[in-house]
Amino acid sequence: MLRIYSVILDLVSEVRALVEQIERHDPDLGRQCRRAISSAALNVAEGSESQGRNRKARYYNACGSAREGLACLEVSVRWGYISSIPAEVRARFGHVIATLVKVMR
Repeated sequence: MLRIYSVILDLVSEVRALVEQIERHDPDLGRQCRRAISSAALNVAEGSESQGRNRKARYYNACGSAREGLACLEVSVRWGYISSIPAEVRARFGHVIATLVKVMR
C-alpha cells in the first residue's frame, strides 16, 4: 500500500466538517465532494493490489478524484458555502496530488 493512503485518510478527517457545512447549503455539491475524496482513497487502495496498466489507471483515477475534491472546496468558497480552505488542507491536497503524479510516471 502506498504511504499516501494514510495521508488521504487524514485528509478525509480534516475536510469532514467542511463537507458537512457545504451539504447544508448544497447537498449535491457536498455529496460530490464526499464521493470524490472517498474515491481517491479507494482507488489508491485498489491500485495497490493491481498490476500493470490497471495499477496505473487506479492511480490516475485517484489523482483525478483528489483534484475534484479540491475543486469542490474551491467552488464552495466561491459560492460562499465555506469561508476558506485552511492552508494545511490545501497543502495536504497538494501533497496527495503531487505524490500520485509522481507514482504515475
